[in-house]
Formats: sequence, C-alpha cells, structure tokens
Amino acid sequence: MKVLSKGTVYGLRALVYLATQKDRTGYVSIGEISEKLDISFHFLTKTFQTLTQNGILESYRGPNGGIALNKPAEQIFLLDIVKILEGDDFFDKCLLGLPGCGEFEPCPVHDFWKVAKAALKNEFEITSLAEMGAKVTDERLRLSA
Repeated sequence: MKVLSKGTVYGLRALVYLATQKDRTGYVSIGEISEKLDISFHFLTKTFQTLTQNGILESYRGPNGGIALNKPAEQIFLLDIVKILEGDDFFDKCLLGLPGCGEFEPCPVHDFWKVAKAALKNEFEITSLAEMGAKVTDERLRLSA
C-alpha cells in the first residue's frame, strides 16, 4: 500500500541523504543526489523548489551550487516535510479518497485508518531528519534500490 505520493517519498529520501552529508561543507549538487538515489533530476528539482520555497532548503546557482538544509537536521521533522509536499490536510483525508468521509459517513477502512494515521502523524511529529540520517549512517540502511 502506498500512502505517500512519489514526490514526497523522493523528497524524504533526498532530505535524509542531505542529513547524512552533515560533515560536508557547502552545497550538494542536485545531480549528485539524483544519481546516488536514482531519482529523475527534473522531478527532484521540482520537489526541491517546493521545499526551498517553504524554508526547508536553500539553493545556490553556479559551478559550486546546489542545495543545503536551511536549518539543522535536528530541527526538521518528517511532519514538516509531509505537510509541505502532501498538503496541510494530509492527515484529514480518507485513505480511499472519498469526499466527506468521517465519523458520520465513514468508508469501510475509516476506523482502521483513523488509528493508523494518528500513530503515523505522531511518529512524523517526533522524528527528525537527523535521526533518519543517523539510522542510515549507523545501521547502514539504504536510500535507493
């Protein structure tokens, strides 16, 4: 089951990659991230544009240009990213996409999804990019196929 859009998944993977690059100085090129994570350069550029407009990233053009986190990875939480890329109402939406789904007019998965999305939202609220980056580095977890 896929709950997050492709853009959000790519954005999260790319931001976690940036969090693993904490010892580097300067900007990381979008081409490098695209290549390392096997994500379309143009798709990634659009996602980064949205994240830059919303204060998660800063970008710099030119030969030494690229992107960087706009604040420490410890201060960026998964919920911040999901709300930017999915919309503020992401945790209010029906899993089946039915309009008006709620307590008074529930869909077949409403009760299950209500519990699952509350748990997911809680985890996203307390999990930072720094934590995800540390997991990748310390536990040698992967970010690409």
